[in-house]
Amino acid sequence: MPKAWCPGEKGGEAIADILFGDYNPSGKLPVTIPRHVGQLPVYYNHKPSKTYWLEEGWGNSYADLENKPLWEFGHGLSYTTYEYSDLRISPEKSKKGLSIQVSLKVANAGKIEGSEIVQLYIRDVKSTVVRPVKELKGFSKVKLSPEEVVEVDFELSPEDLSMYDRNMKRIIEPGIFEVMIGSSSEKIHLKGNFEIIPD
Repeated sequence: MPKAWCPGEKGGEAIADILFGDYNPSGKLPVTIPRHVGQLPVYYNHKPSKTYWLEEGWGNSYADLENKPLWEFGHGLSYTTYEYSDLRISPEKSKKGLSIQVSLKVANAGKIEGSEIVQLYIRDVKSTVVRPVKELKGFSKVKLSPEEVVEVDFELSPEDLSMYDRNMKRIIEPGIFEVMIGSSSEKIHLKGNFEIIPD
């Protein structure tokens, strides 16, 4: 069972409200929780070389346990379920100094009210400097009544797409960026991409 961390003097009442169903939890983990100390370091935004050892080089497990963390970055629980749909990215091709608009729809597919934290991750598919497999670039908390559908909007600024090159200069390289929308760093529900074109 997840720990309550340091909830303060009213923590007991808050935990009781959640356990008895008087309140629908909506928090998300700001860290990755490993299955065992032997997994450390474990984090969602690792470099592609680690993907090889986790998924290709050694298969899907260590000697006696699987390689996935116990709870991944962004993980959270709820008494209802949410459905993601209708991902739109505009423009699909853009110059370096312009922002990218990302929108989608989230629906409460359950029978009780709840709040979902929608998370936006991106990946620079090919760059001159090795980049992480995904980077969190935005999140939005939306409150939903049963069967309610809302639209969630994000804006990716030029700063969100920039990186330090080999000379430690902040730049935006042309190329394709993958957009991933999820309820956690592992639970990705929607994917799309856009391209930054050369000047």
